[in-house]
Order: sequence, then structure tokens, then C-alpha cells
Amino acid sequence: MNYWLVKSEPETYSWDTFVKEKGAAWTGVRNFQARNNLRAMKRGDLVLFYHSVSDKQVVGLARVDKEAYVDPTAKEGDWSCVDLVPGKSLAKPVTLDQIKADKALADMPLLKNSRLSVQPVSKAQFDRVLSLAGTKP
Repeated sequence: MNYWLVKSEPETYSWDTFVKEKGAAWTGVRNFQARNNLRAMKRGDLVLFYHSVSDKQVVGLARVDKEAYVDPTAKEGDWSCVDLVPGKSLAKPVTLDQIKADKALADMPLLKNSRLSVQPVSKAQFDRVLSLAGTKP
């Protein structure tokens, strides 16, 4: 199993909307590295859902439900998407400041490549974020 973090602006597509809709095709990714990360996702992989821009915090846990396929929103180019389904909300959101302050998370891509919208997370990093959130997978 692999672990991931996806970012979404809460004003555009929030965790609450994702939960209400019971999942979503993760479309619209137009960065090659993020696209390749989508293509590496496998059904059942766990995903941290991060509110970017305004909230800057991990708020929920999702799961990959369908592996990469052609992004139907792409007018041109070779772009992919995956289907994600919500798992559960974190007991306590984990803020970017908490992540920055935690030595165990110092190498997290979120801190090294902050603009990447789909990024891998190690099992240790994933488990640490859940621990900070007071949440079990």
C-alpha cells in the first residue's frame, strides 16, 4: 500500500463537499509530477485530504477507489485522474504549522514542494499525521 496527500482549496472543493458527494473524480491536475503521482496510485491506497491556501491543514482521510484513467476535463494533452472516496474526518485537523514544527515530518513533500497538488507520503509520515490528529486509519 502507498500513502498520498491531495490538496484542495476549501473555497473550491472542501472536505465537507467531498463527504456529502461520497467521493469524486480527482480531475483538473495539470502538473506532470502530480499527474505521475495520480498514475502511481493503486486502489485501496490511503490519502490525506489537505485544505490548501486558506485553512492549510489536513482535515480528512480518503481512499483511492479507481486507479488512473483519462481525465475527462482535459481538452488537450495526456492527463489522468483517479476516483477518491472519503474515509473519515480527522478528530483534530493537523495544521501546516504543526507539520512544520514536527521533526518526524521535516522531509514531507508538503514542506519541500509546497505547490505540488498530489504528493506521496511515507507510511511513517502518514502515521505521524494521524497520531497528531488523534485518529486511527
